[in-house]
Amino acid sequence: MSAAGPVGNAGVRRAEVMPVRWFGDLLVRRYLPEDHAEVLFLHREGLARIGLRPGDGVYYEHDLHRLEELYLQDGTGEFLVGVREGEPVAMGGLRRVDSWTGELVRLRVRPELQRHGYGAAMLTALEERASGLGYGRLVGDTTEFQGAALQLYQKFGWKETSRRTINGIVNIYGEKFL
Repeated sequence: MSAAGPVGNAGVRRAEVMPVRWFGDLLVRRYLPEDHAEVLFLHREGLARIGLRPGDGVYYEHDLHRLEELYLQDGTGEFLVGVREGEPVAMGGLRRVDSWTGELVRLRVRPELQRHGYGAAMLTALEERASGLGYGRLVGDTTEFQGAALQLYQKFGWKETSRRTINGIVNIYGEKFL
């Protein structure tokens, strides 16, 4: 992934549009506006399958209605979609925390396709993108209900930093140095 150089004094590089990349039968590319309905579906279906729902203090989706503005517009973040057989089946976002740290968010894989390597493909692409943008550290969180995500992060070298209970749901926070 090519970088176009530093952005102001932030230390984060602006990179050109994320190139299309294949991971087996999964095409990983940048989010397009026509993906919006599928992105919302992936998010809602994934959380509903593990019992999370709007208003529980953990489930939120306001950012998914402003993806281009919050993730893509200033060149310091990314939102990727994994497409299989022409259909979005995975997604994940990256947003700036500070000049050294990016936050990994919204990593989702259609539940019936989990444990097929699509989460690993998305995580690989997001970590590579973060590195290309100049981030040296990634942070993120998941819940104790999301066993597949916890195993994936552990496999990729993420370390748990803390836990916090929100309305009875245990959020697990982690980080990885790139």
